[in-house]
Amino acid sequence: MKLVSIEFSGQERLGALVDDKIFDLNTCYALFLMGTTREGVENADVLTKMTEKANAEMPYRMIDFLKLGDQAMQRAEKVLHRISKSSGELPKNVVRKVSEVRFKAPIQRPGKILCLAGNYAEHIKEGGREVAGKEKMAPRVFMKPSTAVMGNEDSIMLPKVGNKIDWEAELAVVIGKKGKYIKPEDAYDYVAGYTIMNDVSERELIIENDHREPSEWNKFFDWLNGKWMDTFAPMGPCLMTKDEIPDPHNLGIRLKVNSKIKQNSNTGNMIFSIPELIEFVSRIMTLEPGDVIATGTPEGTGHAIGQFLNNGDVVEVEIDGIGMLKNPVALE
Repeated sequence: MKLVSIEFSGQERLGALVDDKIFDLNTCYALFLMGTTREGVENADVLTKMTEKANAEMPYRMIDFLKLGDQAMQRAEKVLHRISKSSGELPKNVVRKVSEVRFKAPIQRPGKILCLAGNYAEHIKEGGREVAGKEKMAPRVFMKPSTAVMGNEDSIMLPKVGNKIDWEAELAVVIGKKGKYIKPEDAYDYVAGYTIMNDVSERELIIENDHREPSEWNKFFDWLNGKWMDTFAPMGPCLMTKDEIPDPHNLGIRLKVNSKIKQNSNTGNMIFSIPELIEFVSRIMTLEPGDVIATGTPEGTGHAIGQFLNNGDVVEVEIDGIGMLKNPVALE
């Protein structure tokens, strides 16, 4: 399934994207419980009762849906198949056109956004560093705040304290089950699906009245702070469930700025695989439904060639099997 978080008339809803239609899973499930489509909607009391039950068993927010685990996924697949094959016209609150809604990030406020630094060899090399190989290194994981998250078509804001704002196309893994000390062979049991993330980065932080003594610590924390800014974690446009992507390590990944290709690689070029990353991270912290692991970016970042984002630019990140994440760039 291609799951989406959408906004319609000011309300956040969980949907399943099929071609150019979005099926509201919560409402679909209410109709499914009634065993009907249009006829049952005429009875408002029945619909209200079934909607309350649907809120518990098929929540209308992605994060609450993921917390119900595999059972919710199975329900969604069953009801989507039934409703999408229904004859006759469906009520407007059941299915909507893509043009009628606003796509939000699949997970609005992830509990944790875990990002990989240096997980593609060519990206390490373009930064002027040598590649040691994973037998001589551990995954380099840092975190982003949930306030950095935004959705498809939302604007990347160039901050007042920013100077050189860069792009980083990444495959993101969405966790679907709570776990600690997860073995690599069990890792996919804890994955709900995949989405796209742009790990937007500020490469030269502007610090007012900067009279600090030169220090490697300053450089490190300036780099880290440059990852945390508002709008610096665009995600979307959907959460593609793991059953739709049998091999996440063989996906083309591309990034364009103003229609010009900047990054063009394959997720098979990762140094650490998804199971290895899940094993490593889960030794340090408990993973929970809705947590996101961004698996690193390939070569082609702006920093390597001295090109950065400007007001009015448009950034597009595309990953095979998932779709395209598109964001304009604007001034804060």
